[in-house]
Amino acid sequence: MRRACIDIGSNTTRLLVADCAGRELVELRQERAFTLIGPSIGHLGAIPAAKLAEVLEAVVRQHALARELGAERIRCVATAAVRRASNGEVLARLIAGGCDGLELEILDGTEEARLAFIGAAWSVGATTEMGLGVVDAGGGSSELVVGQAPDKVEWSVSLPLGSGVITHAHLGSDPPTDAELGAAREGIREALAGVRPPDSVQRLVAVGGSATSVRLLAGPIVDPDAVAYLLRKFRGLTAAELAGRYGVELQRARLLTAGLLILGGISELFDRPLEIGRGGLREGLLLTG
Repeated sequence: MRRACIDIGSNTTRLLVADCAGRELVELRQERAFTLIGPSIGHLGAIPAAKLAEVLEAVVRQHALARELGAERIRCVATAAVRRASNGEVLARLIAGGCDGLELEILDGTEEARLAFIGAAWSVGATTEMGLGVVDAGGGSSELVVGQAPDKVEWSVSLPLGSGVITHAHLGSDPPTDAELGAAREGIREALAGVRPPDSVQRLVAVGGSATSVRLLAGPIVDPDAVAYLLRKFRGLTAAELAGRYGVELQRARLLTAGLLILGGISELFDRPLEIGRGGLREGLLLTG
């Protein structure tokens, strides 16, 4: 069956269309729009009207493309930014009205973690593997999951720790100052301080936008040494210079340092290197129908 999913995240709104049969998934098309919901939410906790219209436009466009490509089933989900917004239901009504009744599913942290685990396990070919850890580091939250592949979750936690959150809170300069980098590291340590993952983890897989970008720069394995190496390479570079030098999108470049610090902190927490996977939440959505 040809399926599609639209994932409204804190930084991006993404479409994935694929042919699915059991545990087989063949990608046909991906699209991405940097809609940046997370940074738009003000002190009242609401998504501004202009941002709602921008996100709706992206979803309408991606929904139409999925239909053109013959998707028989289309799911639309939202994660951290929308679930913490006070007017997430307004976005849901707009999408239903603009996309022929398309239902927006606002995922809680537990369900987001489960779907990310399923997609990550699929992406690294883990079928019955025990002690599999998955890190889904997004813009507005990070989901940490431990379980048995392909879909048995034994432990999970969702943290308000994302590249957009850390950038907004600590990395205001371009490029970030040493003091800001120190504050970001401390913020990440505080967010992870009470987290106690199981000792059973044998393999740790990272997915999400930051992980994908880091893979392009550092290869498929990330550990604290790789993080330190990349931070040295980034030192003194503005987001525009980083984007031009390393071939990443400007919006992603603005978030990359925060994402890198988060991945490094989580690697230290688990005391294991991170293997960068090629699938996560969206693949999990398609694999589960």
